[in-house]
This record gives sequence, C-alpha cells and structure tokens, in this order.
Amino acid sequence: MDGKDIQLLEIKEARSGNVSYTKPVVIHQSSRTKVTVVPFYIDRSSGKELSVKILTQTKGKPPMDWLLVDEKSTSLNAEATLSLYSSLKKFLALSEQEENGEYIILKPANEEHSFGNHGPEEIAQAILGVLNRPEIAKHLVDKELSNELITAFRSSIRLQELRSAVAQLRQYLESGIKDEQKYQQWCEEHPWAFGNSFVVNDDVRAISASDKVDLMLPTVITGYRDLVELKRPDMEVLNYDSSHNNYYFTSEVSKVIGQCHRYLDVFQEEAARGLRDHPEIVAYHPKATIVIGRSNDWTKEKHRALHGLNSRLNSITIITYDQLLAQGERMIDIVSEGYNE
Repeated sequence: MDGKDIQLLEIKEARSGNVSYTKPVVIHQSSRTKVTVVPFYIDRSSGKELSVKILTQTKGKPPMDWLLVDEKSTSLNAEATLSLYSSLKKFLALSEQEENGEYIILKPANEEHSFGNHGPEEIAQAILGVLNRPEIAKHLVDKELSNELITAFRSSIRLQELRSAVAQLRQYLESGIKDEQKYQQWCEEHPWAFGNSFVVNDDVRAISASDKVDLMLPTVITGYRDLVELKRPDMEVLNYDSSHNNYYFTSEVSKVIGQCHRYLDVFQEEAARGLRDHPEIVAYHPKATIVIGRSNDWTKEKHRALHGLNSRLNSITIITYDQLLAQGERMIDIVSEGYNE
C-alpha cells in the first residue's frame, strides 16, 4: 500500500451551522473550464443525509481566477444524489459488455461492484428474488442454461429453503406454539430434517384399517419406509428418580412408545410386500422416531440420560423438538460448506 491508497477526508461545519461539508472534488478540468463537486451532509435522526452541488467554473482574465457559471451549476438533494449514484453504477456495468443489446441489471446481495467480478453463484443468489415470480421462473424451464449456472441456482435455492424452514420451526418453538398439527405440517414439508437419507415423504398415512401414523418416510437408498410419530412440544420427556439417582421416561413418552411398538408390528405385517392399494410402500424392519417435548434448557446429564435410554430401545428413537431443530441447522451447515467450496 502506498500513499495513493490512503485519503484523509474531514467533515467541517458550514458557516450557516445547518449543514456540514467536505473538501470539494474536481471531477473535470481543462484550460478554460473546471467542474467541481461539493458534498454536503445534513443531520437527520437516521444519520447524515448526503447532498451535492455541481459547480461549473470558467477561467477568468488575469488577475481574475475561476468564475462561477450559474446556469451550468446545479444542486442535487439526497434523493437525486442517490439516483445519480445508482445510475452511474448501472452504466459502468453496461460499459463492460462487448456487444450492444438489451441487458438485465442485477444488484448482488451484498456487493457493490459490477458483473465482471461475480461468478455464477453470486449471480444466482442475486436472481433468487426474480425466480419467486412464477411468470418469470416458468420460462427458465425449457432454456438451455450452463451446468455451472444450473448447479448454482439449485444450491442457492436449496440453501434458502433450508434457512427459511429452520427459521420457521424456531419461531414456532420460541412463540410457544403447541398445536401438533402445525408441527406435523412442517415435518411433512421438510422431511430432510430427520436426516440425509430422507428427502420426501408419503401422502399415505393409514398402515391398516384402524392405524394411522403421522408420517412415513422412504429412505433414499432402499426405499423402505420408516415411521415418525409427533407429540406436543410442551410435554415432559424425562422424570428424575432421586431415590435411585436416575432419569426415566414420563408416562406420556411411555404411552407413545407402546403406540409405536404396535405401529411397527402392524406395519411390518401389512407392508412386508407392499401395502394393499399401495404396493410401492414396503416395510422391512421399520424404525420409528418420536418427536416430543423440549430440551433447550437441559443439563448435560439429562441429555446423556436420553441418549442412554434411546440406546436400549429397539427400533424406536425419542428426540425433542430442539434436537430436530439442531438437525435442521446442521443440514444448513453441510449445504453451506458444499456451496462455498
């Protein structure tokens, strides 16, 4: 870094006391004409508001110096100044294009420089807002896009979906929502939260004439189904027995464990070769995940206790809604790492 990379700018108060200003900047000068920009700052409740004066001067006869030309000078208020700044950035972006034609100008999410410095991933991120408009998005379906751009779109959209879904689940929990139906709908829309091996869920819920489960998830590798049973987040998961110094499942959890044991037995029998009317739904040693209660304020000992109790169950795992949320957040980390590579 040399001296040209460092500039010292000072804001001074104008004589009127109503505004401040910095040293004028000469943006053009010839032997006869000089154009100068004077930045002014007006204090507002939201901060300093920038306005500028553009002054045109001509060379006077000696001993006169530069003379102001009123008809060629103008003042721009804050709105006009920002509009000029925005327009100049767009014009600069167009100047980097080699051919004439029509161009769509995109503003990258957190960058201020032009297209030339952006890769496909950044352009994809910027265009996500446009893709939310169905009348535009549908025209991309039959277009021949480069593999690199397609990958960037998919990664960006996937990451945005994950973040939005996790934020929604967090909002449900922090707001104290207890409606089981809300959480079932969320899990139906985002089965990936239960792990990488689940990306879709079945519309079918009935595993027999009298048994209906909350969620059936086909694994990616085998296609065999596992079950999910949801209970309210305000239910207790573990009790503590002080006389024996150990944790044990509450009655609510014990009931749903018994419920899931029945579901697993029935499902194994009914879908060993595919459910009636749904031969594609096959069960082979199915497992069940129970989501119940909260664990955001648990001690390490209580988490350890749940892990131990789970390890001694057969084909059934109990997790809390906070653990489900943590799995979703971990999925975001995995996708983000792949997207940034």
